[in-house]
Amino acid sequence: MAEMDLADLPVDNPLRVDNPALIPAARYYDEEFYRLECERLWPRAWQMACRLEQIPDVGDWIEYSNVGKSVIVVRTKDGVKAHQNHCRHRGVPIAGGQGNAEGASAHGNCAKSGFICPFHGWRWNMDGECTFVYGRHLFDEEVLEKDELALKPVRVETWGGCAFINHDPDAPSLRESLGPVLDRLEARGMSKLRSEWWFATVLPANWKVAMEAFMEGYHVMKTHPQLQHAQPSLYNARYGNETGGLGPLVNPNLGVRENIQEALTSMDLLGEGMAGLVHAKEIAIAKELADVELPEDPQLAMMTWYGIVCQAITDKLRARGEDVPDLPRVMQEHPVEAVEFLFPHYFLLTYFTSMSSYRIRPLGPESCLFELWSLTHYPEGEEPEPPREPVMLPFDSQDFPMIPRQDYSNIPIQQKGMHSEGFDHLRLSKDREGLISNYQRLIDGYIGGASPQRLAAANRMLGGNFDGPILDLQLE
Repeated sequence: MAEMDLADLPVDNPLRVDNPALIPAARYYDEEFYRLECERLWPRAWQMACRLEQIPDVGDWIEYSNVGKSVIVVRTKDGVKAHQNHCRHRGVPIAGGQGNAEGASAHGNCAKSGFICPFHGWRWNMDGECTFVYGRHLFDEEVLEKDELALKPVRVETWGGCAFINHDPDAPSLRESLGPVLDRLEARGMSKLRSEWWFATVLPANWKVAMEAFMEGYHVMKTHPQLQHAQPSLYNARYGNETGGLGPLVNPNLGVRENIQEALTSMDLLGEGMAGLVHAKEIAIAKELADVELPEDPQLAMMTWYGIVCQAITDKLRARGEDVPDLPRVMQEHPVEAVEFLFPHYFLLTYFTSMSSYRIRPLGPESCLFELWSLTHYPEGEEPEPPREPVMLPFDSQDFPMIPRQDYSNIPIQQKGMHSEGFDHLRLSKDREGLISNYQRLIDGYIGGASPQRLAAANRMLGGNFDGPILDLQLE
């Protein structure tokens, strides 16, 4: 009789989203709902496990752990592989094993010694083959069959300079699951970016509360007022009550030069506030072009100026030896949102050629590990030594850049608000907060046992959905 997959079993989900604009508050703290996520979502979804520059050489490995499952991702002679991190003898982790409660990111190189169990000394090579059993004569040979002793493989695929793992052998591929957004991001040079720094913190909030802070820009006016004040025309055109005018790139009350200065000030604030989001080297190039000759029409002038800036950034960074994309071309042919979400827990934020990335992992119903990277390009041979583990900071540390620091000021108190008497649901904008509803209902699809094909089709709809509308995911 064939073994029934957990996802095929019926499940009661009393916190299911019935009205797409109303999200039950208890989904953010209920222990039973968290258990369903751990059992039905995470084991079947593609998870960003590590950046590839963390494992550059043959034998390099890093431990990735989430919701009680530990995986070793290792660079082998035949490419990147992943194994379940437990000794086939008595279950002790053979690498790392500290979990992610404190942001631990165990790593090392197994090329010479392999993986050695700290309990009884059994060994495995980087390909997962058992190479040594201490006191082999003490065991019946039937319990030491080669295939049974091999480390259990975990599916792994590489994309965009990262390794992604999936515990479900039958899940659609990474590309089938995430869709064309991968091509659009890769056209922006994803695979060639390298880490400048890597920070992490433990937030006293459900992992979904932390993620939803980055699924819309509607919060900019109040949470990031410096951005709103620097370029009000941009944000008011998108979220405010302004209609008509000259478009989001132009402040109708300013001349062309003043509009350019407004844009440069905004870039400065984005760069200082999030580093990789707009890199200092890109801002410096833009500032050199503050006085270029432009058309008199303000809208045409600003569009022309941004085009000149993008071309200059491409040319000057390439002249330095950086393999950056042709910005004017990719922005036209492969447009992306300012924030792209890769379900279930990875974000990429982009402006010119550099990026920031976020990864969020649950530590319990009301705690999560939040990691952020600053990513940029370097001339070949001048890449810095990659960070192998994050710099852990308190969530209220002043060492975080300003933008995440401002977001972190809201997330913990929002978690407390979820418990307020009478607060039963989040009420979402159908036009600008749709991504929150869409990914929440995709989670319900996993919990409810929707087919892998339907889940993948719904997942693909999330690409480019930042600031977007509520969608019909067709999960039923």
